[in-house]
Amino acid sequence: MLRILILLLVLLTVALTAWQDRYRSTRWREPLYVAIYPIAADDSAVTSRYLAALDAASFQPIDLFFMREAERYHLRAHEPIKTRLRAQLQDQPPLRPATGVLATALWSLKLRYWAWRASGHVNEPEDIRIFVLYHDPALTPVVPHSLGLAKGLIGVVYAFAAPEMTGENNVVIAHEMLHTVGASDKYLPGTDAPRFPDGYGDPHQVPLYPQRAAELMAGRRMLEIDRWQQAESLDEVVIGPATALEIRWPQHAN
Repeated sequence: MLRILILLLVLLTVALTAWQDRYRSTRWREPLYVAIYPIAADDSAVTSRYLAALDAASFQPIDLFFMREAERYHLRAHEPIKTRLRAQLQDQPPLRPATGVLATALWSLKLRYWAWRASGHVNEPEDIRIFVLYHDPALTPVVPHSLGLAKGLIGVVYAFAAPEMTGENNVVIAHEMLHTVGASDKYLPGTDAPRFPDGYGDPHQVPLYPQRAAELMAGRRMLEIDRWQQAESLDEVVIGPATALEIRWPQHAN
């Protein structure tokens, strides 16, 4: 009985913390501080050089993107997101299990504990923590799916250590960032095609194709009815009304 009581108290604490995080992170009255922790996913010299060249300017397009979209939606906070580059971490987060609800729940707790240990020494505020694992594309041409957790406000991004991929990496970081504050995917499982209408940058565009922009939570721009393209930078991306509703932004965009 004592063990059951302790477990229930732990689960209650986790639930209350998650509710508090959700409420605080979607008020949008002041900026959310997003800490970005780079991690080398391999021992490649290419990856090492790329991480050594990273600086705050590498992630400034994320801040500018959210400022642009906040203005379009008449958001109260002029700067909804402020990224902060942290020092490179040597440890990697625990791997997500392939299947199993219980295993996934346990992994989520392990990830949150790992994130707390990895960033517990920082004195500045960190509303959202994004751990970016960089891969040498010559060694790993295809990376696992990235993820963002609302519980704990944590994202794990699998990115490429290549200068020409920096823009696409930032799209993925912004995508997972919005997962942490309640946004859902807007693409079809299996094909990854943007889902109409919520996954289109402008579902009312005439003619409909090619779409001028990609919706962030779809991540791809429709070129034709059966052809789409990965967004290469946040200049090609917008936040659609369905996503704005999920993250509690105003519903009247320019």
